[in-house]
Amino acid sequence: MIRFEDVNDQAAIFALNTVAFESDGEAKLVDQLRVQADPVISLVAESDDRITGHILFSPVTTDPPTSLSIMGLAPMAVSPDLQRTGIGSRLVETGLEQCRKAGVDAVVVLGHPSFYPKFGFVSAPNLGFHSEYDVPEDAFLMLEIKPGILKDAAGLVKYHPAFADV
Repeated sequence: MIRFEDVNDQAAIFALNTVAFESDGEAKLVDQLRVQADPVISLVAESDDRITGHILFSPVTTDPPTSLSIMGLAPMAVSPDLQRTGIGSRLVETGLEQCRKAGVDAVVVLGHPSFYPKFGFVSAPNLGFHSEYDVPEDAFLMLEIKPGILKDAAGLVKYHPAFADV
């Protein structure tokens, strides 16, 4: 089952991110974004009263500024014993649907170039957008939630300042 996180999930989400990323950097990032970023879309996958996955979307900005609503997908974690079972895909699909419902125009992700295209993500640099981080171009991906919305936009994508600590 995929659902919005609630306050009672926070310790389990911290533990899941710590184990999935083999450090607590992303877990601390999630805690900071909950407090500092607005809006945040935070979903969990739950099975047998256990949090098995988590995904977070938070706002990003562009330089030059734009009036578009763009969210960054990060982090996403799945319990190591359940990776490659479809939980991550269901989290992405549900998260993107929640972004649509929230009126988000586009989503960016720094991620595996073989995983995210199946959801419609394409090379962000091909759309005129670049990451503030030094990452391979094929790993910086973007999805138009509203088709064509990015045709007159371009620029440098900047994540919430909390990402600098990871």
